Amino acid sequence: MRNRKWWIVLGGISLMALLAGCTPATEAIPTSQMADSGSWWTRNVVYWFSLMLDKFAEWFGGEYGLSILLLTIIVRTIILPLMIKQYKNTKAMQALQPEMKKIREKFKDDPKKQQEEMMRLYQTNQVNPLAGCLPLIVQMPIFIALYNSIYKNVEIRDHSFLGLQLGTAPSDGQWYYYVIPIVAALTTFIQSMMMAQQQTMVGPMKGLMYIFPVMIFVMAINFPVALPLYWIYSNIYTIVQNYFMYGKSKKKEEEEAPQPKPKKGKGKEARAK
Repeated sequence: MRNRKWWIVLGGISLMALLAGCTPATEAIPTSQMADSGSWWTRNVVYWFSLMLDKFAEWFGGEYGLSILLLTIIVRTIILPLMIKQYKNTKAMQALQPEMKKIREKFKDDPKKQQEEMMRLYQTNQVNPLAGCLPLIVQMPIFIALYNSIYKNVEIRDHSFLGLQLGTAPSDGQWYYYVIPIVAALTTFIQSMMMAQQQTMVGPMKGLMYIFPVMIFVMAINFPVALPLYWIYSNIYTIVQNYFMYGKSKKKEEEEAPQPKPKKGKGKEARAK
């Protein structure tokens, strides 16, 4: 249960890579044409995301790099309540760890009874062990739609942002284009480290923390710059979000934790000296 979310993340990244591989580079079209597309997904979902990108770009004087940033902030803020719910559920699960450990030890020879007692413990404390996966499941279709809207919008492909052609992949551009994949991989690694601090990971699951950034780097090299740019924005949002949700909370708990009292023996020795 604790590591299932990592498999969902891996599945989401793999699905995005699959979709990218199935999308020919010549498919980019104006947003208006997406409304008449024969694909239900493009016509009813991707079209609206692409339309928002066009509208936001108008607000920023045609800057699609800032348009992608604004849309990323909006999407991530909409799903923020789910992330807060996940955070509260994670804290509740951590508080139940001692009880869960006792149940595992008591019914180690009876897996069925162990499962029943675990479910009873969850129900009593109103904790859902799968709640941590919900935000990731909800994000997948949103992120895939956003990915497609960036990939298919011909206006984004022809636009330059910070000296980079958003429709050009780093592998096809100048050497400085590789800064984007590097930053995308670095922010992914920082985000993974912050997530790993909230749960115990062993074996292959611990290795995924290092695999994700590598996967992002490899994909970012071959994707148009607009896509890893979106990943960078999303990662930074998540890093800031996790800092306030987990980092400050942990610091506050450490400050409020009772300090150990000095042993009497040491106090007597100090007075004697």
